[in-house]
Amino acid sequence: MARTPTPTWFFALAIVRLGPRFLLTQERKYGGSWSIPGGRVEPGEQLAEACVREVFEETGVPVTLDGIYRIEHFASPERARLRVVFAATPRDDTAPKQVADEESLQAAWLTLAEIALLPMRGSDLRALLESVAAGRPVYPLQLIDAEMSV
Repeated sequence: MARTPTPTWFFALAIVRLGPRFLLTQERKYGGSWSIPGGRVEPGEQLAEACVREVFEETGVPVTLDGIYRIEHFASPERARLRVVFAATPRDDTAPKQVADEESLQAAWLTLAEIALLPMRGSDLRALLESVAAGRPVYPLQLIDAEMSV
């Protein structure tokens, strides 16, 4: 018997680090809360490509992906979501954007102490950033190699 496909959304996010500071974006959506940059993967786009694009769109900072912190999966009978949280570093010294646009209100390099004072999107985000600062393992990018045709 044929099964009905489950609509699945894919998201790519990045924890971008520069010394003790993390690159965060203040979101236009979600009440102006702060979050790590990232977003939905577009049709035909690889997860890593989407991550680099989303970080640049939301922060104005070009990045290099260094690895993967974690892969998250949520499933219900109606839909599924897969999120990959990448480790990244800035490619150059481009300052985060300060002018609001359709992607975000602004972006900034922030310490954990500064982040603790901000409204964050997601209750586990601060703990995730603290675990990165404490040495959370980074897994190789090859963990999500593109599918090979046989």
